Order: sequence, then structure tokens, then C-alpha cells
Amino acid sequence: MNEVLLRSLTPSVLGILVRRGADFAAAEDAVQDALVEAIRVWPAEPPRDPKGWLVTVAWRRFLDAARADTARRRREDRVEEEPPPGPAPSVDDTLQLYFLCAHPSLTPSSAVALTLRAVGGLTTRQIAQAYLVPEATMAQRISRAKRTVSGVRFDQPGDVATVLRVLYLVFNEGYSGDVDLAAEAIRLTRRLFAAIDHPEVAGLLALMLLHHARHATRTAPDGSLVPLAEQDRGRWDTGMITEGVSVLQTALARDRLGEYQAQAAIAALHADALTAAETDWVQIVEWYDELVRLTDSPVVRLNRAVAVGEADGPRAGLAALAAVPESVPRRTAAAAYLHERAGDLSTAAGLYVEAAHKAPSLAERTHLTRQAVRLNTRDRA
Repeated sequence: MNEVLLRSLTPSVLGILVRRGADFAAAEDAVQDALVEAIRVWPAEPPRDPKGWLVTVAWRRFLDAARADTARRRREDRVEEEPPPGPAPSVDDTLQLYFLCAHPSLTPSSAVALTLRAVGGLTTRQIAQAYLVPEATMAQRISRAKRTVSGVRFDQPGDVATVLRVLYLVFNEGYSGDVDLAAEAIRLTRRLFAAIDHPEVAGLLALMLLHHARHATRTAPDGSLVPLAEQDRGRWDTGMITEGVSVLQTALARDRLGEYQAQAAIAALHADALTAAETDWVQIVEWYDELVRLTDSPVVRLNRAVAVGEADGPRAGLAALAAVPESVPRRTAAAAYLHERAGDLSTAAGLYVEAAHKAPSLAERTHLTRQAVRLNTRDRA
């Protein structure tokens, strides 16, 4: 079963059903039923037109549900009868679906969760893990969001800032999670960049390109994490870096700075350094200062503290870290790194062990455990 193919077809199939007259919630349910049927049938009988097959099955499921539900009789009168079999329309409604899911009637968190589920293709469990809430809680949130947009016309756009947050989260899931959505996020952001004259759209596209340029070097052959300072910069994708820097420069020239442009500027400074030792940490701290001004995010303050530790020394970094709440993810790992840089190996080793217990992924847990073992071995030598 080609899961990547199913994931890529889901948004356009959903968009076709909505354009035919199905409300969003019913269409999404029907598409999910069709995906389950595809997983059951396709291995033995792969269709010649996968998209057309999904549209046909999903539309039949929608009509069956509409006819069985007396509360939906009026909608059934409005929908068309089942179209004859044939190739599915080639229109890609994915971007319009992102805007629908970012409708102003939804809270930002609900809009992001709904889009990740209905368009991005993530499971409810994966979204719940990203939000650090129980899966049942996230399922209820997504169900409420689906009901909210059910009566919304398909051509009513949502908020650009929310769409950008959605795309950013989809990219990060593909970049560091167990679902590869990074390329799809970049594709959609390119389309948004071509359709909307907005400097933060350009900033997000630049940020994605600059980060994805390092994708091949982020893990070793055994799956272990490779820190930025240890990555083989000769393997970074220079084409993506060049494009990302060009897009960023155009956006910055408009003098309407936003958080994605600032993040992209930091990524560009990392990409510009031929070696880790040549990184311009002073300028990176300045960009983090801008990010703090724009977002006042504790995660940004955490990253700034690490940058301060590189620019002004580990003690300065630890002083900056003191202002970051203990609950911020990866704070303990940052403290371990800064204590190691300061020469306090015993404290650093203990913090690496603590950070490993809090790590959100096996790869990160393994990396942090290895750091603790390395320091403990050096301490006994």
C-alpha cells in the first residue's frame, strides 16, 4: 500500500466532495471511509486511476450517509446525483482547503488541528502529541472544529497568519516526526507565495528551504541525531540555500519584519558559515532579540540563551536561561549543553540523563543518553 500516494490524494479528493455540495464534516468522514476501503482493496486490486477511485467511493459513502440521515434530507435535495465514472477533475483544492480550515470562526489551535487532520493527513494521535494533550481531548477538538465549518461556503478564505502556522507545523512534523510532510508543506507554501503578495509567506518559504537544505545531514546512517555543529556542510543542498536566501532578501527589503523572516535570517546565517566555528553568533543573538520582540515566546528565549552562550560564553548563556520557565521543552538539554561548555561536567551529565527522560522521540533520547555516557566516561578517565 502506497501511503504517500494516499496522503497526497486526500486533500484534492476532499476538495472535490466539498465543491459538489457536501459539507466539510460529512465530506471528511466520507474520505476517511474511502481511505480505509483503499487500504483493504488496493493491495489485491490496484486501480488504474487512484484519485478517481477515491472520489467515486467517497462520494458514494457521502450519499449513503446523507440518505440514511433524516436530518440531512434538505442537503440531499441540493446535492447532485452520483456523477458517471471517469477521470477525476485535475483541480488541486488543497490550498483552498487550508484557508477553509483557517476560518475566522475557529480558534487558531482548532484551525491548526483541523487542517493537520483533514488536509495534512496526520492522525489524531500525532496531533495530540504535538499539543501535549490526551488523544480523546484532541479528537473532541477536531470534531467541534469540523462541525463549525460545516456550513461555511468553500470560497470564504480564512486568516493568512493561521494558514502560515498550519504550514509551519506540517513542515516541522515532516522534518522531525514520523510522517514525511516536509516536501508537501514546501509545495503548498510555494503555491501560496505565488498567489499572495505577503512578506511573511516569503519568510516562511525561505525558512523551510533553508532548514530542508540540511535534511540529509541531520541523522547518521544508524538513525542517530547529528547536531548542527557536527553536520557535513558539504552535503547541504546549496540550490535550496541559494533560493531560500534570495526569497528572504526580497522579503526583508520590504521592511515589514515578521517572525518567519527573522527565523529564516537565523537559518541563513547558519547556512552562510563554512564551518561551525565561523558562525556569526553575535548577529544570531540580534535576530533572536527581534524574535523575542515579535513573539515573546519562551521557546525563542530558550534558543536565544543557547545563542548567547555561543556569542558571550556559557555563563552568560546560563544567566539568560534562568529566565526561561522550567516547563519549556528541551530546557534541560540546553542547560546540560551550557554546563558542559562551562566545564561543569558532572552537572552536565546529570542534566543530560534528566533531559533524556523528557525527550519526545527515541532518537533524541538516545542522543542525550550518549552525551551523558560520554561525559561520565571522561570524568572517570
